[in-house]
Amino acid sequence: MTTTPLLAVEAIEVRYDGAILAVDGVSLEVGQGQIVALLGANGAGKSTTLKALSGLLGAARGALVRGAIRYEGRDLAGQSADARVRAGLVQVLEGRHCFGRLSVEENLLSGGFVRRLGRAAQREELERIYAWFPRLAGKRRQLAGLTSGGEQQMIALGRALMARPRLLLLDEPSMGLAPLLVEEIFASVARLNREEGLSVLMAEQNSAIALDYAHQAFVLESGRVVQSGVPGMGLTHETVQAAYLGVG
Repeated sequence: MTTTPLLAVEAIEVRYDGAILAVDGVSLEVGQGQIVALLGANGAGKSTTLKALSGLLGAARGALVRGAIRYEGRDLAGQSADARVRAGLVQVLEGRHCFGRLSVEENLLSGGFVRRLGRAAQREELERIYAWFPRLAGKRRQLAGLTSGGEQQMIALGRALMARPRLLLLDEPSMGLAPLLVEEIFASVARLNREEGLSVLMAEQNSAIALDYAHQAFVLESGRVVQSGVPGMGLTHETVQAAYLGVG
C-alpha cells in the first residue's frame, strides 16, 4: 500500500516577468510528519520554490508555467494563497516581516484571522504559542519592532502557528541570528514536529544546522535539484557545500 505524501511537487518550472527562469524542473516530496530541508546557496531557487507552493509568486511577478503541486493529493492549480492557508499550508517568509508598530500579541493574533476564532478560542491559541515560545509571554504588550531578531523570528513562527498549519514552509529561519538563537529556533521546530506532528519544509542556506534536524534533504543549484537523500547517509554538510561550490 502506497501512502500519499502530504506534498508532492512534480517538475515545476517558475519564471519571472515571463522570461527569467528561476526554478527548472524541481520535484520533491514531504511526507506526513516529516521535516524536509531545501538547501542551496543564495539565488539557487529556494525562496521561489516556497512561494510557488504557498501561492505568493504573483506578488513577486513570478508564475508557475509548468509542472504540478499536489497537497493532500489535490492539485493546487488556481488556488489562492488564502485558500492554501485555510487548507493548512502556511509560509513564514524570509526576513520575518513582523508588524513593527503592533504589539507582539497583536502580531500573533493576526495569524489566526483566517480561522475566525472567538475570543475564548483566541486566548487558548495564544497560550499555546506562549507555551512554545516563553520569551514572548513576557513581552506580549511590547511593540514587535522593539524586540530582538530572535524574538521576531519566534513571533513570525507563532503567527504562522496561530493558523494551525499541517505543513509549515520556513524560508531561511536562521538568517541573521546568533548561533545560540538558531539552535533554539530549530529545537522548537523539531519539538513541534515531534509533539504535534507538524510537517515542515524549510529553505535554508545553513546546511550544517538544517541537516541536523531534517529527515530528508534536497539541494538546489541554479533552480535544479542536484542532490537529494537522507542526512548522514551519503548527504552530509561536506557534500552539500561541494554542491554550493560546484565541486564534484
